[in-house]
Amino acid sequence: MKVVWNISFAGCGFRSIYYVGALSCILEFVPELLHGASKFGGASSGCLVAAALAVGIPIGDRGVFCVNFFTYFILNLAKEARKHTLGVFHPTFRMLQTVRHSLLEKLPPDAHLRASGRLCVSLTRLADGQNVLVSKFDTREELIQVLMCSCFFPVYCGFKPPSYHGVHYMDGALSNNMPLFEHRNTITMAPFSGENDICPREGTFNFFEVHYGNVSIQVNTGNVYRVCTSFLPPTLELAEICHNGYMDALRFLKERGEHSHFHPHSQQVFKTFILLPSAKLGLSTSPVKNF
Repeated sequence: MKVVWNISFAGCGFRSIYYVGALSCILEFVPELLHGASKFGGASSGCLVAAALAVGIPIGDRGVFCVNFFTYFILNLAKEARKHTLGVFHPTFRMLQTVRHSLLEKLPPDAHLRASGRLCVSLTRLADGQNVLVSKFDTREELIQVLMCSCFFPVYCGFKPPSYHGVHYMDGALSNNMPLFEHRNTITMAPFSGENDICPREGTFNFFEVHYGNVSIQVNTGNVYRVCTSFLPPTLELAEICHNGYMDALRFLKERGEHSHFHPHSQQVFKTFILLPSAKLGLSTSPVKNF
């Protein structure tokens, strides 16, 4: 019996550098967890990570996926923002223009063919606030336009929303920040502490948590800080955020098996990490047995 699993990335602005650390850890110990995923989903900045994985942007001699690309993207965006006195809030800073330039530069000509059926992008329709999931892309330009729609946060990114097929859309995180969440074998990632599979953990017990756009976020000072700084390009924190992503992914892998036994090409070890839904759905978190 073939086991199918997905990976979903929550939108989180500049804190998406967290995913670079998490993906680096997975690529180091269990690369098959990424290479073998059926679909990648994302909203807002998370859809850019998902797109890079779905398209399979190669790096280095090993031909692994998107870590260098996304590191370049975040650092370039932060650098462009810092050129202005008010950073991202300066009237002349064009967030989406920078995003578009990076996508045009890095996405291969057949990106839309690679992404169709494997990438799920969350959009929020401007007219009624309803969520729309897009998984089919007829052209490379259409793929880029969908990604830009999902990243458009009103006012923060400007006042004129981008359109797709003649319909205006805005940030997908506003209606569904974790596409594919409802699928049974979806590994969820977010840089906010909560009940996601890979996420930070606070040292204290939290009685309160909110669910926004299918993302579990605990109510604590750490998350308040993380949410607020998502809209600002971090400086010295970049390395720390990336390191935290690595360590949280490592904890996720350890909890599903002995990481000291990892071998990049060990199918037996790999099978340990294809999981049933986590506790967020009230279901078992034991490894899948059917292989």
